[in-house]
Formats: sequence, structure tokens, C-alpha cells
Amino acid sequence: MTLDPAVVSRFVRLRWTIYVILALAYMTAFFHRMAPGVVSAELMAAFQTSGVALGSLAAMYYYIYTAMQIPAGVLADTLGPRVGVTLGCLVAGAGSVLFGLAETFEAASVGRLLVGLGVSVIFVGLMRSNTFWFSERVYGAISGLTLLLGNLGAILAAGPLALALQATSWRTVFIGIGLFSVLIALLTLIFVRSRPEDAGLPSVQELDGLTPHPPRERHWLLDLRGVLTTGAVWPSFFVMFGVTGSLLAFAGLWGVPLMRDGFGLDRTTASLYTTVALSGFALGCLAMGALSDRLGRRKPVILGASALSLLLWLALILLPWGPGWSGLLLYGLLGLVAGGFVVGYAVAKEVVAPGVAGMAIALVNTGLFLGAAIMQPAFGWTMDLTWDGTLVDGVRVYAFADYRNGLWLSAGFAGIGLIAALFVRETGCRNLTLSERPA
Repeated sequence: MTLDPAVVSRFVRLRWTIYVILALAYMTAFFHRMAPGVVSAELMAAFQTSGVALGSLAAMYYYIYTAMQIPAGVLADTLGPRVGVTLGCLVAGAGSVLFGLAETFEAASVGRLLVGLGVSVIFVGLMRSNTFWFSERVYGAISGLTLLLGNLGAILAAGPLALALQATSWRTVFIGIGLFSVLIALLTLIFVRSRPEDAGLPSVQELDGLTPHPPRERHWLLDLRGVLTTGAVWPSFFVMFGVTGSLLAFAGLWGVPLMRDGFGLDRTTASLYTTVALSGFALGCLAMGALSDRLGRRKPVILGASALSLLLWLALILLPWGPGWSGLLLYGLLGLVAGGFVVGYAVAKEVVAPGVAGMAIALVNTGLFLGAAIMQPAFGWTMDLTWDGTLVDGVRVYAFADYRNGLWLSAGFAGIGLIAALFVRETGCRNLTLSERPA
């Protein structure tokens, strides 16, 4: 079938318009995820919290995010990304404004909970949108690009946020990002279409000269049951639980305080290290997604990344490192190798029927946020066990030995991810449920 060049051109323009809007929404989600690590001292002072309480406040995002992943997948597969992302951005915006205005720990917790609820549907919606608008042969690369852009939001929540706090308050920052989320909701409603067919365009398979994927025919509960009982999905779940969950918990809360308390750096300088880690993570996602597509294989990338992640956590514990090149190198490499997790999303969608890709992506994404939700307060709890009682302006100050407790826990989580990676099924970068193969 020969397609009108004007139709193809319109397809491409709309595809990238949709992608940019949803990517902006995802960047705000990453900002919310990482920002507490930079404002940890202000939060502890404002609400008079302990390490475990601060970890619980920051992890409130992860608790609801984790619980919402399966519903987010169902929403993406039934109502579509447009509806889910619009509603999500509105709820996240309201939560961020409430968090910025909160005068009590309880109000801040509710605001953080609403933020997590809102942004919980954005990533799955974006990844589901990508399955409709991008070919399977570039899905690893586009997934890597997506995580790269998302991590730019995380990077903004590190060094740049620390600099912004010299000119304004943390409350103003969160109110501003909340209002920005509302703007993205409006853009999503106006411009985003869940599928090419919703805009009167051919499917991405038709553009490639292939037969369109069959539509979902069963009730979503039956589809969900099918995804949950597909054994090939679960190894990616546990890779994300161990490898990526431990990294996000560290970079999102404890990476900056470690450099501040353990080595005496000021917050702006300390935040440079998590900026490097998140930059490495972003580049790792892009590079490893593209590498997997180029190799035509998924498992070697996931397995290698998981093994290196464990080795780098052990290096942070056992090697004589400190501020300067050694610390920057270890933080950067830790983020870089963890980027291999992005291939797990491709595996998830390639071992289930195309019509339930959103549910499969959501399931493995649940592992990531479950790991982070457990790790953030657990890291603080292990430090509280050996804390010597030192307080500075009402804020707990931990020794490097206290942080080492949490690093051992992180290494243990990475070990879980490595074991799971051994059981990842190789898909050859194609959907295993279809007899048809991409050209």
C-alpha cells in the first residue's frame, strides 16, 4: 500500500508533538521524585523530622505511585494515554501546590501523596503512547530517549534546584512546578491523541507495510490476569526492584546528605554528585536502549548492567573514595550502568500481546517504585540505628559509617536484581506472541 506523503508528514508532526508534550509531563514527574534530596535540610527543619520520618515523607510519592501502576496500565490500555495524562497532571499540580503551602507534616504528606497519585499514570501513559506511535524496531532507542528526557527533570531537581534555592524558597519552587503541571494538562487535552487512528491516520504498522496489531477483544480483567500470570514479565519486575529502585532511593534522597554529612560539603557542591549520577543514568538509558536495538538482543544488556550495578555499590562501601574525581566517577558510573534497566520495558511489551502492552509495562514499573518505596525509609532506618545523637540547628547529622549501613542495603537490593536478570527471556527485539516479524 502506497501512502500519501502528506499523510506521512502529518503523522510524523503529530507523533513528535505528542511525544514532546508527554515527555514534559514526565520530566515534572522526575523532578518531584528527586527534589526532596536537595531540600532535605529545609524539610527536616520545617517539620522537625527524624531520618526515617523524612524518608517516609519523601517515599509517600513512591507508596501511591507503586500502588497505582497496575491501575495506570489498565487506564492506558482502555481509556488511552490522553485521558490518563490529563487527569494525572491536574492531580499532581494540586498536590505540589498543597505541598508548597503546607504548614504541618500531615499536610505535606497529603500533598506528596497527591503528587505521587497524579504522576503515577504519566510514565505508563507515555510508554503506551510510544507503542502506538513508534515502530518496534526502534522501541529500545525511543525508550532510552524517554528516560533521558525524564532524567533531565531529575537533573533540574539536583544542582539547578540547589542554585535556585539561593534566590527563592523551596515552597515557591513547588508551587511553581504545580502550576506548570496544570498547563501541561491543558496541552495534553488539546493536542494529544492516544492512537494515530484517533486522528484519522494509519497505524504505525501500516506505515511500515505490516498488518496492524489486533485490537483487544477481552474484558480488561481477563487481560490483566493474563499479564500477571505471564512468567516472562516478572524477571524484569525484580531487576527494576533491585537495581533501579536502590539507585532512585539513593539519588532521590540520600546521595546529597551523604556528601554533606560524610565529607563536609555544602549543599550546592554535594548536589553536583547526584547531578552526575542522574546524568549518567540518563545517558545510560539512551545508550543501552539503542545498544539493545542494534544488537537485536535484550538479555545481555540487562544482565551486564545488573552485575556492574552490584559491583559499584560494593565499590562505594569498600574503596577509599572521597570528594573529587573518585566520588564523581563512582556516582556517575553507578547511574550509567543502572540505565540498562530501560531494556526491561521492551522485554515486558514483547512477551505479551500488543493490546496489553500498557499493563505489562506498568507491572514491571511497579517493581521499580516498590523498591524505591522500601529503600528510602529503610536507608534512613539503618542510619538511625547507629546515629550518635548529633544535631545541628535541629537537624540530624549522620557520620559516613551510618551511611555505609544504607549502602550495604543498596548492594543487597542490587544483588536481587542481578539474580532476576539471569531469568530474563530473550525476545530478539520482537513480539513473541505474533507470528509476523518486522521488516
